[in-house]
Formats: sequence, C-alpha cells, structure tokens
Amino acid sequence: MDPLLSLYVQSRPFRGYTAETKRNYATDIALLLTALWARGKTWLEATPKDLEDYEDWRRFATDNPVRVGGSKWDRELAAIASLYSWATKAGCLTRNPVLMKQVVGRNGQVVMVPEQRAADARPSNVHWLTPRTWRRWIDVGLRGHTIEGIPEPGWVGRLEDRNVAFVRLVVSSGLRLQEAASVLTFEVPRRELGGGRYYRGKIAASVTRAKKPRTFYVASEVVGDVESYIAASRAWVIRKAQKTGRYDRLPQMRMLIEVTRGLKPKVRWRGQDGVIGEQELSLLTWQERLLLFEEGPHGPEPLWLWLNERGLPFLPTSWENVFRTANQRCERVLTPPLHLRRDPHQVFAPYATAHSGRHSFALFMLVVLNHLMDQRFGLTPDERRDFRLLYGDPWLMVQNLLGHASREVTVKHYLAPVADLQLRAMLATADDEITEAPMPELDAVFARVARESEGIQDIDPHLVSAAGGAE
Repeated sequence: MDPLLSLYVQSRPFRGYTAETKRNYATDIALLLTALWARGKTWLEATPKDLEDYEDWRRFATDNPVRVGGSKWDRELAAIASLYSWATKAGCLTRNPVLMKQVVGRNGQVVMVPEQRAADARPSNVHWLTPRTWRRWIDVGLRGHTIEGIPEPGWVGRLEDRNVAFVRLVVSSGLRLQEAASVLTFEVPRRELGGGRYYRGKIAASVTRAKKPRTFYVASEVVGDVESYIAASRAWVIRKAQKTGRYDRLPQMRMLIEVTRGLKPKVRWRGQDGVIGEQELSLLTWQERLLLFEEGPHGPEPLWLWLNERGLPFLPTSWENVFRTANQRCERVLTPPLHLRRDPHQVFAPYATAHSGRHSFALFMLVVLNHLMDQRFGLTPDERRDFRLLYGDPWLMVQNLLGHASREVTVKHYLAPVADLQLRAMLATADDEITEAPMPELDAVFARVARESEGIQDIDPHLVSAAGGAE
C-alpha cells in the first residue's frame, strides 16, 4: 500500500468530494498508476511527457480498443490534477507534472486549468425524452408492458410501484438523483382536499450539489404515486423486516425524537447508546439520513423513503441499476429482432437515465411556461416584455427550479439546442385547454420540438407498434 496515496484520500480536498466523485477519481487514478507501472515508474516519478503519452493512449491510439472521448478524458484529467496538486502542496513533489495555463472563467475571472484539457469535450451530456416517450419508457421498462401496451403474461415487477414513483418524481420535479434518492418520508409533500395541481417541497442543502436548500414542485398525481408506494409495498417490506428482527440487528440506528419547526428546523434523535443528538434538517448528509428511524405501531421504521426488498434503505447508486434494467427491457421489447444491435440511427426504444428526467423537466417547463405566458395570459409583445421585467422570463424560472447558479448555465447546458425555436409560433396551433400533467394534449408540440432539434427522444407508440408487428 502506498502511504502517500492513503494520505491523499484522507486529505481535506478529497474528503470534500461527493461519494460518486470519490469513486470516479479512485478509478481514474488507478488506471494512471497501472499505466505508469507498466513503464517502470511510480506516480511520483511521472513527467509531463508521461502524461502526454498517457492521454494519447487513452484517447487516440488505434491499438486501444476502449478509447475515451474528450469529456471522459477531462474527468480523468481532473482526478489526476487533484492528486498531483495535493502532492505538490504537501511537499511530496518539487514540480507538478500536470502543466497548467491561465484562462478567463465564466464570470471574467482568471483561473488556472490543465493544458491537456480536451478541445472536443461536450459541455454537457444532455438526454431529453418527450412526455409521451417517458410514459412509454415507464410502461414498458418498469411496468412490464408489451409492445401492444398490455402487461406481459407472468410479469412480476420487483417493487414496481417504488420504481415508477421515483422516476415520475424525478421527471416531474427536476431533482437530481442524489436529491430525490435522499428524501425522508416527512419531506414528501402531502396531498390535500381541494389542493392544486402542483405541491411544493424542500430539498436539504446537504444533498444538493450547490449545498444550498432549494424549493421543488411536484405534480399532484406524482405525490399520489409516492403515497400509494408508502401505503403498499413500502409498508409490506417494513413489516416483513420487523417480523424477522432485521432492524434489531442494525449496528447503528438513530431513533427520531422530534423535528422542530421554524426557519431552521432541527432533527433530534436518540442513539442506541442512549445519547441524544441533534442536527439541522438541512445539514443532514445522506449518510446520516440512512440511520434515522421512527417508532411505528409494530416497531422501528426507516425514515428513508425508498427501501429495498429487505426493508433497508435503497442507496442512491442503486437507482442506476433500475434504469439500466428498464433500458434493456425497452430495447428487447420495442426493437424488432432484425434491427437489434444493427443500425444505430434506426431507434425504436427510448433510453433514459436519472439525469434524463432532470433534462426533460427543463425542456417541459420551458415549453409549458412559454405556453402559459403567450396563450393562457394572452400577452402582447409589450406586455410580455413588462411581465419578464417584473417576474423574469421562462429561462430564469427554469434556472431557479433547477437550482443553477446563473441563467447562462441553464441556457448553455440544458436548453441551448431549442433556444432558437419560435415557441409561440409552434404553440399557436396547440389547444389552450390544459388538463392534468403530463399534459398529453401537448404531445404534438413536443413532437415538433423533437423533429426540429437534436438530442430529443420522441417515440410514437403507434409507429413503434406498427414497426414491431411488421417483423
């Protein structure tokens, strides 16, 4: 074991990374160490030339069967730069092999960045699905529907209601995977008689990327999905775990005493050693949230919303497997056999990730907000300008919903491909009557947006069925 590498993972910079970043950086650094070892060098002996040769192998060498693109290389370079920056500051190296240069940052400030940054790196990896495509993906991938739109005989979905509720929450609210996956039961908005179409919730600062609390909005019917999950399969796995004494064997458990009210509510708990602890709700990390329980009618119950089949918290990273399995099923069910793994441009099955839900939410809100401002309110161009000056335009609204630091981030990374579309002209033929989310009456609008833009998945279920039946 390299003692210096052990010190690096205990350093303040590394400990400040998210769990996902730590995992990615560890993998990227291990690849570099392996390459240097093949040259007979340790990482402390690396030179700028070694890193140039390593980049050439990773990105351009034809002998490498798993070359990476610019965006992936930039992530690896960030991991490498982090390690060598720490080693240089700690006095382990006299010269940093990662050569740096000055560039002008987004806000006009001068920053230092590695010279080896890729020129062809994509600023973001955007995946959009139109609302009807999400409905198709959920039905086939999570609910086990066939190409004809009916449940497959013998289909047994593992916690199907949980998976559907989670995906619809992400698509409806625009929450990141970590944010949606870390929600506690009492943080979910509750439906009320006579309530509106959308409900408001609060995401704790500690689970957001910016480490700032944020308000989110979620459709009423999605809240209903979550409530149904809580009352059905979630209650069932909890009762099963209680009967087997699984919660009694947990090494750590914090039993909830109370959640205070006020501007900064606090969570108070009692540990297994009897010691009372408390922390601001917004400052509870996702790891601390895993330990929170409350006393139910039959024993301890987790406060973590999403549970696995054993009644234990479903970890955020585990959702990637749910999406992967659903994507594989969509490909198997919706792609005709003769096209399977053939022409990549002939797409029959949608592909989604957790972040696709966030991207799709941004697209959805841009179209809907323009629809509301242009048609529902009947604004003239002058009135629209005044409205924007007073309340902000749809870009600013979407920026706030996504929790971005600036409007420019929203435009550049999420919505730029459709920024030039004349939404008012496209929406002129749309029905002004808006019904329940996800607003199927706007399917034609989103279909047109998808046709005139790149990167937006829009699968017409009627065409898919016809293509599938023809093979």
